[in-house]
Amino acid sequence: MYSRVTQLEVDTVRFTIDDAVNLFSEHVLPALRELDGFQGIVVLATPEGKGEIITFWDTQEEAAGAAAFGSEALEQFVTLFRAPAGREQYEVVLADLPETIVH
Repeated sequence: MYSRVTQLEVDTVRFTIDDAVNLFSEHVLPALRELDGFQGIVVLATPEGKGEIITFWDTQEEAAGAAAFGSEALEQFVTLFRAPAGREQYEVVLADLPETIVH
């Protein structure tokens, strides 16, 4: 399994974290679920607006292919962020997530 990690910072002067999460849930998450190899997602945020989006993919190629989708999705909501997002790709070498994390 592979992951893509996007680091970002919401402009909390203009938007709340809830605003950003709602926009993501309504406009981006449904499209992510349609991509080949998509296995899930974890979204992390601080009250100050810093966050990480971690998506999980079956293969390295599918994770890499999601990069174009991610760039397009972030462009749609560029006014939400204080600065351009950072992105990296990792192999998942250990995962032990509680079932209660599913929202």
